Amino acid sequence: MELIPGLPNDIARECFVRVPYNDFSNIASTCKDWKFEIHLPEFFRHRRAAGCSRHVMVMTQSRVDPDGSSGLKCQAVPVYRIVVFEPDTGDWCELPPVPGCSGGLPVFCQVVGVGLNVVVMGGLDPDTFDVRNEVYVYSFLSATWRRGADMPGVERIFFGCASDSDRMVFVAGGHDGEKNALRSAMAYDVSTNTWVQLPDMERERDECKGIFHLGKFHVIGGYCTDRQGQFESSAELFDAAMWQWSPVQENLLSRGMCPRTCTVADGTLYMCQGGNVAKLESDTWKTVAELPAEVCNTALVATWEDKLLVIGSPSFGEPHIAYVLNLQNYKWTRTEPTDEYSGHVQSGCYLEL
Repeated sequence: MELIPGLPNDIARECFVRVPYNDFSNIASTCKDWKFEIHLPEFFRHRRAAGCSRHVMVMTQSRVDPDGSSGLKCQAVPVYRIVVFEPDTGDWCELPPVPGCSGGLPVFCQVVGVGLNVVVMGGLDPDTFDVRNEVYVYSFLSATWRRGADMPGVERIFFGCASDSDRMVFVAGGHDGEKNALRSAMAYDVSTNTWVQLPDMERERDECKGIFHLGKFHVIGGYCTDRQGQFESSAELFDAAMWQWSPVQENLLSRGMCPRTCTVADGTLYMCQGGNVAKLESDTWKTVAELPAEVCNTALVATWEDKLLVIGSPSFGEPHIAYVLNLQNYKWTRTEPTDEYSGHVQSGCYLEL
């Protein structure tokens, strides 16, 4: 059967791989043969090989209100939504509202990219500030949300999480409803909608940072119950193949600090510290670039290929803008969003679509 009447199927597939990612759902809903094609793993391998995939950042961002005198103003109580940013083109858009969250996303919820899906989990109810354990999954293939299995166990907020980019989301640390820092960890399988328990970490880690690379889930920094807000510099690594934690890696960070801006590019750790971007070389953090003044109040740091994205503002409450750092020559490129997308960013993730 011809996928497109009058064209060989090889040519039809060449047409499919060039369709923008926000039209995937239109292809999938046209007919069962097209839906079958776009769900094949080979389709996305071919799309990447042809250079047609897109680098996409998905973020939780607050809305901004028009104001007659100054043009825009921050809302007294921020309302967060899911937005999509293409750093290569500078384009922004908003995803459909998460079911049951028409009044705004849970505050401090986490956003993780898994394959062709975005997983939103946890956070605080924007009205009551109760801890939420709901999980929602958005599929870029169907352009729809679905409710995932709730996070099990105790209430958990300010946890570290990261994805293997295939099917698993790893979660560790944070604190419970009584502000006790946690050692426990677990993993969510997006394809089967199930949670599995991981062995406990050696240390409690509230407000830790989760990163996944080289087959390991890195849980960086954080602090224990008895040392509220006093971040430590160590990390623990969970080997997904061996299903075990490595011994604590002391002094991964140059000092005890919030690890929120840690990220990884091509196997190398980067972070923003002291107004600079630094990378880890032979157990030493080396400054590679100075942060632009417009993003010195950093909200989000993410990487793809040889690029590093920083979104932030000159100071608290100012409109957010984006800068991209080329990690080959350490040159910055400025990307200023439209007013609609200049709100505060709380969390985000990268996907290749």
